[in-house]
Amino acid sequence: MSEAIKLFQYNTLSALMAGLYGGTLTIGELLEHGDLGIGTLDSIDGELIVLDGKAYQAKGSDGRVEVVEVSEDVKVPYAAVVPHEAEVIFKQRFEMSDKELEKRIESYYDGVNLFRSIKITGHFAHMHVRMIPKSTSDRKFAEVATHQPEYTQDNVSGTIVGIWTPEMFHGVSVAGYHLHFISADHTFGGHVMDFVISEGIVEVGAVDQLDQRFPVQDRKYLFAKFNMDELKDDIDKSE
Repeated sequence: MSEAIKLFQYNTLSALMAGLYGGTLTIGELLEHGDLGIGTLDSIDGELIVLDGKAYQAKGSDGRVEVVEVSEDVKVPYAAVVPHEAEVIFKQRFEMSDKELEKRIESYYDGVNLFRSIKITGHFAHMHVRMIPKSTSDRKFAEVATHQPEYTQDNVSGTIVGIWTPEMFHGVSVAGYHLHFISADHTFGGHVMDFVISEGIVEVGAVDQLDQRFPVQDRKYLFAKFNMDELKDDIDKSE
């Protein structure tokens, strides 16, 4: 019997929405649990992209995008990684919008109540991303998100990585697709807003188990009071 594939998630998206931005898990510790994933950095400083076992930070400043590899001692407040193993692989041979491609991907799902890992490597006619700007805990995520810079690039090659989350786990993560992009030359990337793929290889990975970890040493998290209705509304606005 093959070993179960575990999605490792540190903290919850709801906690992030509530303003708990302090990093409490190192990148080194995170990468022990997976080679593909997403998240953000301490003080929500940009977008975290985990690809092929390496961690990258994409952030926007002065009208340009910066992508850098992240050292193992940097901490994260929220992230999700998985040892990606493709269960379905198909070639996308013609142009499709993100919504069209997502429907094609979902046609391969065996049910709607399991997590999936997503990896799309190819050439994109259009890529639209955003980066959450660094902030302090006195500002709610949804408020910060209204001022996040957005960037586009046409005719770019690279890789989309991410997680598809079942509806029942909305709040723990964001239901549906949560995707980040990094260009092949590591000069462009971020949280995916929309895209048009020209051609590429799409991989859909199975997830058998969810390993949900919490920042048990963080007193702010332990004693935070959450308004769940408000938080779910903020997630919808921000994601």
